Amino acid sequence: MSRMPRSSTRPELLIRRELHRRGMRYRVNLKPLPGRPDIAFTRAKIAVFIDGCFWHLCPLHGTIPKNNSAWWTAKLQRNVQRDREKDHQLSAIGWTVAHFWEHEDPVDVADSIEALWHRRRGAPERGTRSPRDV
Repeated sequence: MSRMPRSSTRPELLIRRELHRRGMRYRVNLKPLPGRPDIAFTRAKIAVFIDGCFWHLCPLHGTIPKNNSAWWTAKLQRNVQRDREKDHQLSAIGWTVAHFWEHEDPVDVADSIEALWHRRRGAPERGTRSPRDV
């Protein structure tokens, strides 16, 4: 488990590249925040987590190993519980939390993040007209 990458996994990199391509700037693994979000938009107060299917019990792809299954079940359920705890901590300090699975399409994830960013910042979404343009 110590050899598993903690950050900058392939799904994270694909999503970060797409966000950067769209001109969105963010912080990576912001340490002062609970849970060290994978992507953080500090001005909009959005914390994004890209969850691995195995480690966070994805309903589509999550599996429990057959060997030592009791230990693995407790371990993986504790990961999910810890996710909820850090979500509550972030919400308590005014942050919006978004979770995405590693198997989700990076462009779709970036679309969701961008829409959330626009809602939090009160800016018109890309492709829409602002009230001043009407």
